[in-house]
Amino acid sequence: MSASVDAQTGKPKPCAAAECSQFDFWVGEWNLTYNDTVHATNYITKEMSGCVIHEHFDDPAHAYKGESWSVYSPAKKIWQQTWVDDQGACIVLTGEFKDGKMTLFTQPVAMPDGSTLQNKMVYYNITPNSFDWDWEATTDEGKTWKNNWRIHYKRKGK
Repeated sequence: MSASVDAQTGKPKPCAAAECSQFDFWVGEWNLTYNDTVHATNYITKEMSGCVIHEHFDDPAHAYKGESWSVYSPAKKIWQQTWVDDQGACIVLTGEFKDGKMTLFTQPVAMPDGSTLQNKMVYYNITPNSFDWDWEATTDEGKTWKNNWRIHYKRKGK
């Protein structure tokens, strides 16, 4: 029997598609550095039959905590992520893993000045023990992006 079929039921295993493992590089315990100082930790687990990537972000210096849940949708062929935090934010993103980078976008939002704001997260420089993460924004429909926050991830104990 194939690894993507449950040996007991004969039914396809949930989240067996290869794309469902594209975010596995993030699973583990991390120290996060920004502005040249370790500020936060992030603990990432793979849960619910391997279908969900669950993030636990903690920045005690800024009294800031948040969590996200990420899943791959084989029907839509995209990653979907929802972030919530102790400041009341709820951010929904979608995207893909391509060319060695995970890139997730928010939906564009109309601003009072008539411009449109869109954000994106990019995970890149991915190795087994480190990667970089950028939070970027555009107000010109993606022609240019401004980096608002860069975090360097280093696996704890490495």
